[in-house]
Amino acid sequence: MDRDTFDDTIRSFKHRTPFRPFTISLVNGKRLEVDHPEAFVVRDGVGLFVAPGGVPAVFDHEGVVQVVGDLAGSSSDE
Repeated sequence: MDRDTFDDTIRSFKHRTPFRPFTISLVNGKRLEVDHPEAFVVRDGVGLFVAPGGVPAVFDHEGVVQVVGDLAGSSSDE
């Protein structure tokens, strides 16, 4: 995913009102379930996610396959 798309997509998902959890799928097969808007920070194509229990994950836009929203069909796939 390119940097601008990554930044814009994550910001859109984080600022949905009301907030709804979303999933970030990485190229290594890992899936990050973002359950709180303050658990994820993005800047200049780099993401930092802190999972429940304080487990951090740091990755860049090139490592993202897709961002998937709720079952209603909100998703971005680039």
